Amino acid sequence: MSDCIFCKIVDGKIPAKKVYEDEDILAFNDISPARPVHVLVIPKKHITSLATADAEDTLVLGRILAKANEIAVSQGSPDGFRVIINTGRVGQQEVPHLHAHIVGGPDPVGPMLKRI
Repeated sequence: MSDCIFCKIVDGKIPAKKVYEDEDILAFNDISPARPVHVLVIPKKHITSLATADAEDTLVLGRILAKANEIAVSQGSPDGFRVIINTGRVGQQEVPHLHAHIVGGPDPVGPMLKRI
């Protein structure tokens, strides 16, 4: 997709601090980190969100999750991490290209949400 910021990062048109790359996925540091470790992992193929992913995308989605521990440990979160995939308006997805946030660091991430 020509106007997608993450597609431009994949194409090398926008710089990013890459921490992992293979033929299917790219991981790079978030430009506005919420934790000491905050990495975005994206499929190189443009997939708008989990809501638009289909069976053809199963392998790349699995690859993102399978690489999460290696990426978290290499970036300084060896004792655990959280993977977050925001989807759509309700999920507060800000960039319309599927991406997983790997967040962690030396201290616990904290609770997901307050109980209602």
